Amino acid sequence: MSANQSVFIMLSDTGSLFTNLIKKYTKAPYNHASISFDPELKEMYSFGRKHPKNPLYGGFVKEDILTGTYSRFKETTCVIYKLTVSDRDKHKMKRLLDVFIKKSNKYLYNYLGVLGVSIKEPIEFSNSYFCSQFVAEILSRSGIKLWDKLPAMVTPDDFRNNDRMELIYEGKLFEFEPIKKQLP
Repeated sequence: MSANQSVFIMLSDTGSLFTNLIKKYTKAPYNHASISFDPELKEMYSFGRKHPKNPLYGGFVKEDILTGTYSRFKETTCVIYKLTVSDRDKHKMKRLLDVFIKKSNKYLYNYLGVLGVSIKEPIEFSNSYFCSQFVAEILSRSGIKLWDKLPAMVTPDDFRNNDRMELIYEGKLFEFEPIKKQLP
């Protein structure tokens, strides 16, 4: 049996116009999902804004809390979960993530997929994801089955309501102790 490892899932709400529009529909407190392999969230990945000032140009992103999109939204609220996985599962996730990193410019944001969730019909394109679909895809393709639905139907709230998620923090992103320590 391999040793247990941790993966971190952060759900967030920046309060931006785009997230407020989504929130009006979902009624969920958080509408963005990201995945990280370190508890300080120094390396965090998702599908979102490629440029902090442009919500319409999206794709695969390595999120930088201190200099990226979050740095523009100082009042961002979040919830951070720890998911315990096997060493082998984490290794598979990192290998999958490496494929995304190496081909990052080939991926697009799946805007229609977000619409698909709202009409309860998966809309999938190759190399195209929305945030929670991407995180669910990484987990699913690594053998971690948290739901009985396609990654294209997974919402940030599905993570929040999953029993395997261990809550480690909820509050303002910039008040999370490991992030506060990184601030200038």
